[in-house]
Amino acid sequence: MWVIDIEAAPPRLRGHLSRWAVEVRAGLYVGATGARARDAIWKFVCDGLGLEANAVMVYPARNSQGFEMRTAGKNRREIEDVDGLWL
Repeated sequence: MWVIDIEAAPPRLRGHLSRWAVEVRAGLYVGATGARARDAIWKFVCDGLGLEANAVMVYPARNSQGFEMRTAGKNRREIEDVDGLWL
């Protein structure tokens, strides 16, 4: 399972994400695909964001927190790996 949160995204991107995931709230998508499809969806999100949009993806991983995350676009926060923990 994975979760993508997008802000200020173009309608084309939102429509494409709706094919692969359920939009549980405006801009918040939850989906369940394999790792290869998840990576392809993330690449499409990164390519389609535009100048003002941003996105965050969270998905399960085998680490101490149990998840990993990716960000793209204009972000207010930077994710850092501190001793194996994402902060």
